[in-house]
Amino acid sequence: MNAENKSDLAPQFLGDMPTDEFSEAGQQLIEWINTYLQQIDRHSVLSGIKPGDIRKLLPTAPPKSGEKISDILGDLDKVIMPGMTHWNHPNFFAYFATSGSAAGILGELASAAFNINGMLWKSCPASTELEQVTLDWLRQMLGLPDDFWGIIYDTASVSSLHAIAAAREQLSDLRIREEGLCGRNLPRLRMYASEHAHSSIDKAALTLGLGLAGIQKIPVDEKFQMKPEALSQAIAADRRQGWRPFCVVATVGTTSTTSIDPVPEIAEICNREDLWLHVDAAYGGSAAVVPEMRHVLDGSERADSIVVNPHKWLFVPVDLSAFYTRKPEVLKRAFSLVPEYLRTQEDDEVENFMDYGVSLGRRFRALKLWFVLRYFGVEGIAARIRYHIELAQKLARWIDEHDDFERMAPTPFSTVCFRAHPENVTDTDELNKINERLLEAVNATREVFMSHTKLDEKYVLRVAIGNLRTEDRHVQKAWELIQTKLIELMK
Repeated sequence: MNAENKSDLAPQFLGDMPTDEFSEAGQQLIEWINTYLQQIDRHSVLSGIKPGDIRKLLPTAPPKSGEKISDILGDLDKVIMPGMTHWNHPNFFAYFATSGSAAGILGELASAAFNINGMLWKSCPASTELEQVTLDWLRQMLGLPDDFWGIIYDTASVSSLHAIAAAREQLSDLRIREEGLCGRNLPRLRMYASEHAHSSIDKAALTLGLGLAGIQKIPVDEKFQMKPEALSQAIAADRRQGWRPFCVVATVGTTSTTSIDPVPEIAEICNREDLWLHVDAAYGGSAAVVPEMRHVLDGSERADSIVVNPHKWLFVPVDLSAFYTRKPEVLKRAFSLVPEYLRTQEDDEVENFMDYGVSLGRRFRALKLWFVLRYFGVEGIAARIRYHIELAQKLARWIDEHDDFERMAPTPFSTVCFRAHPENVTDTDELNKINERLLEAVNATREVFMSHTKLDEKYVLRVAIGNLRTEDRHVQKAWELIQTKLIELMK
């Protein structure tokens, strides 16, 4: 090697951060996080910056020489915090909560320290076996049968993608794994979901080559739940027209209204028609941990697959999605591909999770789930979910009792859909404009963050309660702010 290619640094300066420096910085960061969580409601939930403001605070080129870790930590306050939307904030009501508990944060820290790749059992036995155990614990907590096999993916979008891929693989006569979809005389495949199914289902269809035409959206009833009779009719009509129905996606807790599709009736149709049933319970499934809410998963025991997101309502930091199926062998057949360099002596005795999905690399996600389940326990988690449901029911009552507001959908969980409807306004377009301005006015305060949806072309406001740190006083504050801003708008 030429002298000019050698490092300018002596070997003792080529390793990692010195342990004493790491220890001091680590303590500082933990204290920073602790203060942040303890005082989070002193921050505005929404950032007040304009697009590009954070980029202006950052250098346009990377540092030539290393910087002090103290300077990097200092920039959390100077550079990062001004641009933060605080998802851990108790006044964050915009989307389904993803509040990371302190226990989960510690689990994430330990996971980062181990920095393993759990692709094979041999590559980290602890990762594989802890994932198996924690998912079985969660299965028991949800009341799912013991024939459900589980695996952790990152998000529900990816979980549902794998479910639909497995449903397609179940059509073994089409030999899609071996020969693909293109350039062959195959029947067009059709899957079914309600008009209120999550957009990730459409994206899965795009990814898997089904196209948007391969999804048949089924009408919903007045509670925004899929109509089973309409599903049956759609399947029959498609068969007559030469389509090959293969999969139905039912939702427990739709994104707009948190409605619950009638899974028992849908499961009966799928059984009769020999279709794969996937239940998207990413949000609503967590409520089944509460004994009196167990009914929300009725019929899911007959599903071929189901997804529940612990990072939504079980206080696990993003990202962690729990996927269960009664047919792991079909899922494995859809994805398993083992090159020689990934074969091990233990393959016949163990589960290698790389065989059950697209990703080869797998983080030690089970660790943070383990921390959370152990720290809170089943009863502690159930109590917190129950409290959120109670807060939502209280807000729903306040809305129902107010002359200038109306609820726009049932409230089966902890998300309330409503709109302002002043008594002297009857025109739908005008009501939509009022509610759009009301949302902008509330969010402009940066004290509360809400979102919206549209139901039958009506502009609807959403308050999603589910943050670990949200209390009665925060919901009361949000409701008072909403009323105040409506009064100001109507002057």
